[in-house]
Amino acid sequence: MDIASCGTNDVVTKALQKYSDMVRRICFMYLHNREDVEDVFQEVFLKLLQTNIVFKSEEHEKAWLCRVTINKCKDLCKSFWRKNVDSIEDREIPFVDRAERDVLQAVLSLPKKFKDVIYLFYYEDYSVKEISEMLDQKENTVYSNLHRARKLLKQKLGGSDYEYTF
Repeated sequence: MDIASCGTNDVVTKALQKYSDMVRRICFMYLHNREDVEDVFQEVFLKLLQTNIVFKSEEHEKAWLCRVTINKCKDLCKSFWRKNVDSIEDREIPFVDRAERDVLQAVLSLPKKFKDVIYLFYYEDYSVKEISEMLDQKENTVYSNLHRARKLLKQKLGGSDYEYTF
């Protein structure tokens, strides 16, 4: 069944089933606070419900959800409330595997421009071209940011056998 033939609630229900983990991961990367993550999560899917948009493909839907999620997270981070309220929540990342937790903490500690490209490239499997369109950057800028981010991660994680090819 294609997205255009579904009712609005069906579209949101299917999107929730398919993309809820991705939206939460993006939120967590930016917000580090469970309550803020849930607030933005709800706002993203509410916007999907309210816009009544028809996507050309699942990739367009996924890209739209990524973009809206990132924008909502940025908006919250810039808000007066967020800047003036300290989180009382422990910032421990809930992963069992220590190596995975260490890598994610290193990614989260990167400057924003590096964190975005690393997340979209490695965690969401977007191509450099797709990332450049999503972030409104030149492809060469994305390549440069990926290279610099990998270099920083290598330093943070103490890796010496680091190699990746496009």
